[in-house]
Order: sequence, then C-alpha cells, then structure tokens
Amino acid sequence: DLDDGKGAWDDLSEGSAQDSGEEDDDDNGDDDDEGSAGIADVEDMGGVMAKTEAKAQKKSRRRKKEEEKKEMVTPKQAKALKKEGYKLIGSHSAVKLCRWTKHQLRGRGGCYKHSFYGITSYQCMEATPSLACANKCTFCWRHHKNPVGRTWRWKQDEPEFIVGQAVEEHVKMIKGTKGIPGVVMERWEEAHTVRHCALSLVGEPIMYPRINDLLQELHRREISTYLVTNGQHPEAIERLVPVTQLYVSVDAATKETLEEIDRPLFKDAFERLKRSLRYLRDKGQRTVARLTIVKGWNSEDIDDYADLIALGRVSFVEMKGVTFCGTSDASNLNMSNSPWHHEVVEFAEKLRRRLKVLNGRGGAGACPEYELACEHKHSCSVLLARVDQFKEVREDGTTRWNTWIDYEGFQRLAKAEKEGGGAFTVTDYKAECPAWAVIGAEEEGFDPTETRVRKKGKKPLYTKFDAGGVPTHDSEGVEILGAERSKLEKKMEDEVKKFKKANEGRAGDEMSVVTDSVRGRTKERTVEDPRLMFRGLTVGKY
Repeated sequence: DLDDGKGAWDDLSEGSAQDSGEEDDDDNGDDDDEGSAGIADVEDMGGVMAKTEAKAQKKSRRRKKEEEKKEMVTPKQAKALKKEGYKLIGSHSAVKLCRWTKHQLRGRGGCYKHSFYGITSYQCMEATPSLACANKCTFCWRHHKNPVGRTWRWKQDEPEFIVGQAVEEHVKMIKGTKGIPGVVMERWEEAHTVRHCALSLVGEPIMYPRINDLLQELHRREISTYLVTNGQHPEAIERLVPVTQLYVSVDAATKETLEEIDRPLFKDAFERLKRSLRYLRDKGQRTVARLTIVKGWNSEDIDDYADLIALGRVSFVEMKGVTFCGTSDASNLNMSNSPWHHEVVEFAEKLRRRLKVLNGRGGAGACPEYELACEHKHSCSVLLARVDQFKEVREDGTTRWNTWIDYEGFQRLAKAEKEGGGAFTVTDYKAECPAWAVIGAEEEGFDPTETRVRKKGKKPLYTKFDAGGVPTHDSEGVEILGAERSKLEKKMEDEVKKFKKANEGRAGDEMSVVTDSVRGRTKERTVEDPRLMFRGLTVGKY
C-alpha cells in the first residue's frame, strides 16, 4: 500500500530521503562515540570497518533488487500501445500527440483548457510517467491496454530522462505534422517549443515515486503542469510540490457508483477519494474536481457530488460529458451514455444551486460559492469557478472572470518558492478570461480567431434552441420567426403530450415508448427526453 507508513513512498526508490536519513543517523552515532575519546581506539577499528562493510552490502543488495525488478510494460502491452500511437519512454512512461494539438496547428480551434485556462494547445505535450493505474474505469478511452497495480513494483527511470525523452519524442511527432494540409507554419515552428504538459495521458502519474522531481524538472524547463490523479493515493497528493493545476477525478458521488464505474483495485477506494479531496484544501495552487458525466450512471447524484466538492474547497469544478470511444470487452457503454452539451449545462446549474445551499450554512470551513464561468461546447464541457477567487466586479458594475493563467508568473513564483522565497497562492497567477469563453457567449467557447470546420457533407439543421428544446436559429444562424417558429413549437407540444401519455402512472420522467400514426399505420419509438427531438438533425452538403 503506497499510503501505509510515512516513508512508504520513499522506500520505493534507491537513495530515497528515508534511506539517507537512516545513514545520517548511523554516521552521527559514530561521531558521538569517537568524540568521547577524540580518536577511535584500535580495538574499535574492527567494529567501524564491519559497520562500513554492512552498509556497502546493504546498498549492493538494494541495487541488485532494483535490477531484478520487472519492467512495467509487457511486450504484448507495448505492442498494443504502440499500435495506438503511443511513444513509449524507458520502462514505464509514454507520450502521445493530442488531437487538439493537431487541430490548433491547422487553425481549427483548441481544447477546453485553451478556452478555460488559456493554454496554447499546439504547444501542449500529453504524457505520463506511469502507464499503470489502480482503476479500471468503464469509460477509459485507452480500453485497458495499460498495466494495473496498487503499488510501484517495477523498475524506475530517472525524472530527467523521462522529461527529456518525452520532449524529444513530442517534437519528432510535431515535425511529422508538417505535411498535413492546412498546418499554419508559424504555429508549427512555435510548436517545437513545449510550453505545457498535461500529465493525463493514461495510467496514474502520481504513482511514479519521484513525481515531485519530475514536476520540478518540467518547471525548470518553463513548462506548465496539469496533473490529473484519480484520488487513490491521497498521501502522495499531500506531499506534492506546487503544480500549475492539480486535478482529482471524481467519477462518482457514492461508494456504490464509484465501485461500479471506476472498478478500483483498492477496497477502500471511496475513503481514499475523500482523503484526497481533503488534502486539496491545503494546496496553495489551483485545484480542480473533474467530473465525467456518464448518462444513466452518475448523472443524478447532485447532493452527493456537492458534499464531495465541499470537502476539497476546490478552485474549479470541471464537468465533461463522457466521450464514447467505441465498443470493447472492457466496457459496456454506448452512445446513449454520452450526454448532450445542454444536459451537462443543466447538471452544472443543479450542482451550483446545491453548492449554494451548502455555502449558506456558513461556519468554519464552509463550502465556497461557485458560479458557472466557462463552457466549451465542442468537447461538451462546463466550468464552475469559485466566486471569491476568480470573479471580479468592476467599478462600472460589470463582471469578469479571471480563470486564465499567467504562465510566466507561475514559473517565477514556483522558482522563488523552491529557492526559499515563500509560498504563493491561487490569486497570484490568475489572468482575465476572454468574453468568448464565458458561459452564455455566442461563440460557446470556440475561439473566434480560429476557423470552425464541420464534418464534410453535413451541418446542424438548427444551431440554437430555447429552454424547451424548440429551435430558435436555423443552420445558418438566422433567427426562426413567424409561421415556421409556430410550426416547430406545435411539433414540440405534440411530442411532449405523447411522452406524458406514455409515462402515465410512472414515478418521474423515464424513457418511454411512444406511438406515432403515419399514413394510417402505427409506429413505435423510444423517447428519453422530448426536448431532444430537434437536436442532432443535419442538412446535406454545403
């Protein structure tokens, strides 16, 4: 167990702080014995030499034991990972080119972290120092081709080697994009310099025993860090050095649903998650509770989610609809489990209201107040942010959100703290979020300096909807008025009536089978939510 004992993690690596401490204690004991006589007696020389020899043998055994450890990834696993585009580094790390990196290289938009926090997606490297994980999540987009484990029991590579090789492999992949149609050459050249690292590729990065050294090596190279952990190694979270932004994945709100969704190896997984969230309270830097919404699995436990978030008093709550990544033997999810963006927004609003109730109770350690700050519709993502840390009211009464990051400022602060310059906090490196990324903006989180490209051959029939699901704007973004709007409203009214009739006698709104009459013939179909009837419709090639 990585968390059993104060020095459990230190025992995982040769030359650890704990080992050094033991040797220093022994040395100090020798000095005290000798100090009483000023010089060692001849009779004592044999004992001193024996002790020195014992230490040398101990180190030799430790080195031999380290050499005998297995590599994390088996040949079969390595083959599967390489087939999916992973570049393996050493014996337990990997890097892969993110699709959003390629998107923004072509001027086609950045990821949600660009909208929420201002990263440059084409200068972001996605990597991990540990391919192993303590969970086997149902929605894992890697289909469990990586190893699993609760403790580190493999060979261990140096952090400088991992970072150096990761950057080198990432830049090689960037060079390989030069021939992709539409690549903006100025961006392509800038992409050779890595500015951000998302430690979220696969596995559990925090399992790597020297994660702090790895983070500091990235910061030494002026690379910002986004570290994502699944909350199964709480004491490792407690010991972390400053991270640009630290995530804990909250995949479920109850013990039962966590075991069902994450399928953890630890029997006390839910307690570990709660301890991890509590440790976030004491972090001076930005912290995030990341919720992956799986429709029909974890999308209803609002009150329980709020209680968990209150434990951590996190800076942000990210909510993202699960992405369906195809069928596999490791998961039984399908497209019906992926929520629409408006459903994620509704979930976020319900969660905000519940957090507001907890905030109103007051008292020591009360839950902070949160509000909806940003959205990125393309990736079905919504951001709740702490009002006290990121919302600013100007003199003219208008407000702005400061969810973006002053990356140069963070690097200066992290360097100063490492050199003994004192701790820093969340508000010391915040920056203004642009209006287009704020929730409710017309751009819906899509950077207007980029070019939006839809799949060839089709585009949405309707682009905007009212609260009841009735379309308000057509495929060209033109407002729908008059008779055409009335016709759509009538269709929605009829759909709602059919749904309610089919749901009579049931507790709440459930998925129902409704009956349509088409040219004198009846036809049955399944309806989950009548408000979705116009969404997903497309028009032909344009």
